[in-house]
Amino acid sequence: MDRESGDGETWPGSDPGSGEMLNTSEESGSEWRRRRRREEALGFRPQKDILYNQLLPYAERLDRESNYILGQIKGNLGRAVQLRELWPGVLFWTRKLSTYIRLYGRKFNKEDHVLFVKQVYELVVMPKLEISMMQGFTRLLISLLKKKELLSREDLQLPWRPLYEMMERILYSKTEHLGLNWFPNSIENVLKTLVKCCRPYFPDEATAEMLDEWKPLMCPFDVTMQKAVSYFEMFLPTTLPPHLHHKGFRLWFDELIHLYITVQNLPQWEGNLVNLFARLAMDNIGYIDWDEYIPKIFTRFLRSLNLPVGSSQVLISKYLSSAYDIGHVVVWITSMLGGPSKLAQKHLNGFFNSIASFYHPSNNGRWLMKLMKLLQRLPASVVRRLHRERYKKESWLNVVPDSHKLTEQDITDFVESIKQPVLLAMFSKTGSLEAAQALQNLALMRPELVIPPVLEKTYPALQTLTEPHQLTATLSCVIGVARSLVSGGKWFPEGPTHTLPLLMRALPGVDPNDFSKCMITFQFIATFSTLVPLVDCSSVLQERNDLSEVERELCSATAEFEDFVLQFMDRCFALIEISTLEQTREETETEKMTHLESLVELGLSSTFSTVLTQCSKEIFLVALDKVFNFATTNIFETRVAGRMVADMCRAASKCRPAAALKRFVPHCCNVIAQLTINDDVLQEQELDKELLWNLQLLSEITRVDGDKLLPYKDQLIKILQRTLHLKCKQGYILAGNLLHHLLRSTTLIYPTEYCSVPGGFDKAFTEYLPIKDWGRPGDLWKLGIQWHVASPEEINFAYYLLDNFLQPELRKLQQYAGGDIEMSRDDVHQSLCIVQNCLMGSGSLLPFLGGDPIRGLAPTLMSLEETKLCTGINYDTSRENYREVIAQVIRKLLHYMLDNSEDDTKSLFVIIKIMGDLLQFRGSYKHEFDSRWKSFNLVKKSMENRLHGKKQHIRALLIDRVMLQHELRTLTVEGCEYKTIHSDLMRDLLLLSTSTYSQVRSKAQQVFFTALGTYNFCCRDLIPLVLEYLHPDRQNISQQQLKGALYCLLGNHNGVCLANLHDWDCIVATWPAIVSSGLSKAMFLEKPSIVRLFDDLAEKIHRQYETIGLDFGISDRCVEIAASLSQANNPSSIMPLLTAEEIENGIQNQVARNNESLRNYKKLIDTLLDLLDQRNLPWKFEQIAIGFLSLLLRDDVPLPTRGIKFFIQSLNHDALVVRKMAISAVAGIMKQLKRPHKKIEIDPYTVYGSHPAITQPGDRPDNKWLHYNSSNLPRTKDEWEACLFVEKTHWGYYTWPQKLLVYAPVDQQPKLGRSRSEMSEAEQVIYDHFSDPQFMEQLIKFLSLEDRKGKDKFNPRRFCLFKGLFRNFDMAFLSVLKPHMEHLVSDSHESAQRCVAEIIAGLIRGCKHWRYEEVEQLWKILCPFLRTALSNITVETYSDWGTCIATACESRDPRKLHWLFELLMEAPLSGEGGSFADACRLYVLQGGLAQQEWRVPELMHRLLQYLEPKLTQVYKNVRERIGSVLTYLFMIDITLPNSNPTLSPHVSEFTSRILEQLKPLTEIDEEIQNHVVEENGFGEQDERTQAIKLLKTVLKWLMASAGRSFSTAVAEQLQLMPLLFKIAPVENDENYDELKRDAKMCLSLMSQGLLYPEQVIMVLDVIKQISESSSWHTKYTVLTYLQTMVFYNLFVFLDNEQAVKDVRWLVIKLLEDEQLETREMAATTLSGLLQCNFLTMDSSMQSHFEQLCKTRLPKKRKRDPGIAVDTIPPADLVRRHAGVLGLSACILSSPYEVPTWMPQLLMNLSVHLNDPQPIEMTVKKTLSNFRRTHHDNWQEHKQQFTDDQLVILADLLVSPCYYA
Repeated sequence: MDRESGDGETWPGSDPGSGEMLNTSEESGSEWRRRRRREEALGFRPQKDILYNQLLPYAERLDRESNYILGQIKGNLGRAVQLRELWPGVLFWTRKLSTYIRLYGRKFNKEDHVLFVKQVYELVVMPKLEISMMQGFTRLLISLLKKKELLSREDLQLPWRPLYEMMERILYSKTEHLGLNWFPNSIENVLKTLVKCCRPYFPDEATAEMLDEWKPLMCPFDVTMQKAVSYFEMFLPTTLPPHLHHKGFRLWFDELIHLYITVQNLPQWEGNLVNLFARLAMDNIGYIDWDEYIPKIFTRFLRSLNLPVGSSQVLISKYLSSAYDIGHVVVWITSMLGGPSKLAQKHLNGFFNSIASFYHPSNNGRWLMKLMKLLQRLPASVVRRLHRERYKKESWLNVVPDSHKLTEQDITDFVESIKQPVLLAMFSKTGSLEAAQALQNLALMRPELVIPPVLEKTYPALQTLTEPHQLTATLSCVIGVARSLVSGGKWFPEGPTHTLPLLMRALPGVDPNDFSKCMITFQFIATFSTLVPLVDCSSVLQERNDLSEVERELCSATAEFEDFVLQFMDRCFALIEISTLEQTREETETEKMTHLESLVELGLSSTFSTVLTQCSKEIFLVALDKVFNFATTNIFETRVAGRMVADMCRAASKCRPAAALKRFVPHCCNVIAQLTINDDVLQEQELDKELLWNLQLLSEITRVDGDKLLPYKDQLIKILQRTLHLKCKQGYILAGNLLHHLLRSTTLIYPTEYCSVPGGFDKAFTEYLPIKDWGRPGDLWKLGIQWHVASPEEINFAYYLLDNFLQPELRKLQQYAGGDIEMSRDDVHQSLCIVQNCLMGSGSLLPFLGGDPIRGLAPTLMSLEETKLCTGINYDTSRENYREVIAQVIRKLLHYMLDNSEDDTKSLFVIIKIMGDLLQFRGSYKHEFDSRWKSFNLVKKSMENRLHGKKQHIRALLIDRVMLQHELRTLTVEGCEYKTIHSDLMRDLLLLSTSTYSQVRSKAQQVFFTALGTYNFCCRDLIPLVLEYLHPDRQNISQQQLKGALYCLLGNHNGVCLANLHDWDCIVATWPAIVSSGLSKAMFLEKPSIVRLFDDLAEKIHRQYETIGLDFGISDRCVEIAASLSQANNPSSIMPLLTAEEIENGIQNQVARNNESLRNYKKLIDTLLDLLDQRNLPWKFEQIAIGFLSLLLRDDVPLPTRGIKFFIQSLNHDALVVRKMAISAVAGIMKQLKRPHKKIEIDPYTVYGSHPAITQPGDRPDNKWLHYNSSNLPRTKDEWEACLFVEKTHWGYYTWPQKLLVYAPVDQQPKLGRSRSEMSEAEQVIYDHFSDPQFMEQLIKFLSLEDRKGKDKFNPRRFCLFKGLFRNFDMAFLSVLKPHMEHLVSDSHESAQRCVAEIIAGLIRGCKHWRYEEVEQLWKILCPFLRTALSNITVETYSDWGTCIATACESRDPRKLHWLFELLMEAPLSGEGGSFADACRLYVLQGGLAQQEWRVPELMHRLLQYLEPKLTQVYKNVRERIGSVLTYLFMIDITLPNSNPTLSPHVSEFTSRILEQLKPLTEIDEEIQNHVVEENGFGEQDERTQAIKLLKTVLKWLMASAGRSFSTAVAEQLQLMPLLFKIAPVENDENYDELKRDAKMCLSLMSQGLLYPEQVIMVLDVIKQISESSSWHTKYTVLTYLQTMVFYNLFVFLDNEQAVKDVRWLVIKLLEDEQLETREMAATTLSGLLQCNFLTMDSSMQSHFEQLCKTRLPKKRKRDPGIAVDTIPPADLVRRHAGVLGLSACILSSPYEVPTWMPQLLMNLSVHLNDPQPIEMTVKKTLSNFRRTHHDNWQEHKQQFTDDQLVILADLLVSPCYYA
């Protein structure tokens, strides 16, 4: 059990919460007494143990066992820590502790619990701890802290800072990206879960300390903002009790909620804030008043769903990537429900109303999954809250105050609001799973509201034949609500009456032609029959008269049960007859079952057995007759149909074994005896089908309760004697199964019945009425499990079978292996099969393999014994242990076969199986157990009652869970001792794993891998054996052996990987062996499969490698806790306490261990380098070795000099792959050799001169000294040294940190400009190479080659390399590099430019600590280079230069880089080099300024002043770039809550200047055409043309800033809006010019913007004003704008009554516009607003439209032919059309249902069918749309109309006949 194995695999039982104490709030007396007895028995009060243990048949032995184990764990764990033995001691015993928790739950007292937590916590936070150990300890700590109600804040306090330091070290590692640390991928989630578990126990003061620590990071333009907010989300405690709230969330709530409400454009961290608030709301229901924020919160929820609105909408891609996590949104909504104001419920209604139509099955899109998740989780979350408020046992956690608990009315409102969408979602495209889960939870709360509509959909679906998906969807939903339906309850008493009709109608679903329908029907029938006893109670009606009406109805209905069971069986028989083998496929095909068939088989047998279990005796006997006749009158083939029938018979015999065996056994035995009377039969190759079928039947029906088989033992033994040695393979395999099942049935422990009521139904109706038990949960304390435990007679019978059938076979095989007798292959296979069946049948009876353990594999001062668990079997030592006999014989046989008949693979397969069973098998297999556990959890989920909790599961489930607990105990083999017999068997498996045949190899490898993870330290014993196969000097090795050995090293996907154990001893052996195998003469490198294996191995090692620790120290705090742990009582450990010299010895050992591992580390590097020096190592292996070397770079020990030299030389290797690895490695080495720079603390306020009273975020006088100020730049040496440089951009923006650190003056820093003699040995190596001109020339030549054409980008690895060089060696190499840089800068090739950009960025970042003179000299060189480079920039390289400058400016004080900024600011738009060069120069400048964020206001103002006159650019690329630059210039102008106005440019001033210049356009009224000549010099440059050019640039700016800035400048944009409406076109047409397209795009983006409540009225005023315009285009566009804006800000609008009135007025006014298009758009808008419930269809609106409809139209006059046709429509027609459009909008606003007002409106509308156009057209369209959307559910919708209306409708909806 090396350190790799075991941490990752969570057992299915890993949530030990699966068996908590059952506590009802008013504990009954018996319960209390039981508890007292329990405590006396144990000697302490357990925190929370797994109850299922107490129901096992051997429960009375378990307390003694658990106390013994716990005592051992406490003693040994304490001991291991005090002896400072992390490995194997501490690791071994912490693993024992996790196993203990898995088996017994938290069965220790509170003191122990606290000690364990503290001990493991201290282990986890040790800074030097190896990462894989840390993960193991963390998982244990999580399971110790998982149930937070067990330990209160008084019991336990944990410090938060060590966790934060650990997060910082691992998640924000400074060295990981350089390859100096390798962390596993899972680490992030594990750590986050850990913090979540520790959070409740942080001290009272923690919140204030955290805010001080992280608030300074909150600079919204910087990545640190994300970091700060995610730390807040992870760490801030929200469970403090109410009297401490002022130390808890009150400190930060206002600040953060205002931040959340102010931010508009969904930055990445907004999601984290949502998660934080959701948690806060849940933990403090009733202590926070959310009302004022609710409209804003719900608006944001609605936006985060990204639903499409309107036809021509452009989605901002940013919203798609960083949306909210639905899980947290749901929790937040749930927590706000209830309370006095009911505001949240009102908004939730609006929320679902507005999105209901998206749930309709005809809609589909990428947003659908989110909506479904919302539906699925919301009811579950409300149920969880109700459980907490009403049923949960009180603990120290906050209680919800009565004023805010959910009332009955609240629940009803909630269910009503979500019901409609759920019913729509039943038929969704994504399947009905989510809807079914939602319904399950809703039915727990309000069955009477939810179940009837589901049934209404189900009954028709059961009748339909044409739409099977309807059936599967409705059935899965009914399965969800089954339990609520069957148990009825006072709210829904008629529920149970639906059971029988549903069951009877579901029967036709057992349909062989439709697989999914068949499976869902099986599930449906099984679910209902589990819940309902199938007993005919109709006779009770005569006997009793005290029954209620519903009960009487039920009693009479139960008479149908017998019918139902028999019809169900008929259906199953039909299914079987169709699936026999002859019918379904040709002879040639495979004889196995297909996957689908095996699923049907499983469904059939489990459903049938459920049905029979629940039958009364009378019904059972009828069913038994039927099945018996079916099975015995037909003969089935044994592959498909036979298996199904045998399964049904087995089910019958399991339910009532006595009755069933009496029918079946004699019959089968007689038939078999008859057919085998002749001895010739024994020799036949093909047996009679009847014989085979009866054998199969017999072997299945004997899988029943063992003691019921004993009466038939003589008959069965006779049959075995006749059939075990049949010649026919099928025959002897079936006989073997019979033997196997007989042994299993008699020896195993298992429950014998799973009935839903203890004791079964066979009682008189006078004392027991079955219908009272419908849907009743089992009672854990009165389960009354009937266990089968082997009696002495059964054990004798089992041994009799073994003595008579196993013994002779073993003797035969022994003789054969000794060469004494001859056996044919078939005979060997037959004997082996018998042995295997005996072993599998009696696995639980035979003791484990004994023998001497192998010691000394791992050096330890501890005892590492294995824990023997009691599993209810008393081993009988007087009898022969067949396990050991089998082991000896099989080993002997194996070696004989490998020598003589290695190609007999069939027998070898059986041998491998037997070997696996010898090592592992004790009655059940792990994979079977896992799948049982899975299905148990699925069934539990589908039928559990989350509302009442408290394990109210069905009895069968509870019994199943106890059985699983028993199996878990038999399968727990943890830390087994590794004995000689194991080692022998493992060596044999290794032989088989490297044998000739690939199938044999792979089967043996699987067994080998399983065993590897079981025995302590066996890997150390086996690795040398595997590596022998790779040894380069071995001549006689075949390629199969090599392949086998490589596979053994590779391991399977989830087990141990021998090549990569986290252990120096192992890696030192394996890695060099893998590399050196390349030197072998016999190497099969021409075989692609072997090359691929080496690749996989290297890849797996890279993927799984985690940095291995070198320092195994243990902190003193740990040791103190360990001392008190090993002395703790109850149960106390039996170990003597440690003496002083033992402890001293431990310390010595640990020091030795550290030195040893350091020695190993260096040895490994040396060995690999020696191998790399071999000239004849193939390139593949050279690369593998270099890969291994690069994994060995670490941040705590520098690489030995020889390694450094190797990597530096590899920089100029011929192979590109090697050069890439070397570049990364050298960058890492530079980091290792970096000399530490001293920092000093300064007080920012003294720099400024005084301390302000309050600090607000933003630009303040006390952070102004950080700004770039050209009049005050450090331009001389003295100024430079006096200047305080603060490199990190975020410091000082929000607040100052507790300690502001800056670098100490130059004289206290490491020396610069050293000569070679002053350097260390490692540095000299680097110095020699890089100052060698030839080396440099070659390096630069390689670096400026192109790798993949057109794909290359600026490479951060190379940049790190140069940065390190210049940081560690200052100017040393500049002279060598300078000529190369000159050459590269003038070369216009893409790769040369990229190379020089990387070098320059490295130089600028690397000169951070240089002296002033050197920096000045550097810039003298760089400035000309940069000028040249920027003038030569090309399309391919401009992004590289942008990255270069941005990288150079990142985290640097701008005053240090003033040369660079001044250079970039020199006339970027000079026009030299054409428009492209201008755009590039701007881009590069933008990269530099954006990195500096808020610290360069002066440069921003200068740039803005420079750009403003140039905004009328003609070139599109320059315009787009200016737009982007403007976005960044105004990015800093944001309105955070209570922050100071910024000193950077303000949007409002800029906009007012722009509007001034746009006057020529705003003042004219006609449409603006774009007729600007695209040449700067020509054309009349009038004001208007200039204004158009300016507008184009402004549009680019508006588009660029739509998704980027934090707050949108709404007020400023509004002033430009009239202009945009004027330009934007109505249709989408690609041929429009750029101006129009941009204007349309801008409006689309603006309409999606988030508005603050105070902006709503402003926007509406502008829109009203624009809608007065004369152009219909403008009005049309206003309407589309309005749709989107209202939907995206729905609740903010709804919150403002005036706004709602304005919108309504506006839309109704535009309905009467004279332009037809505008009217139609207004109707569409109205319909949309009605549909999302923004406006309601009230009587005033309806009568308004009806009035308009009644407008009289003038009669048509006869016109003179000569007069021009009068085209202007009379105003009356317009008004009449408006009325019709209004009615039509109302009708179309509810596409999926028929509200009460609709029939009348349709009638009113139909009157206008013959009106003049355009009215007629509108009516027709409306009617056809109505028909289209209501067609699907017309049956339901019809109910709303009267008969007369239906007649009229039918006329309207049928198209008129053309022949009339």
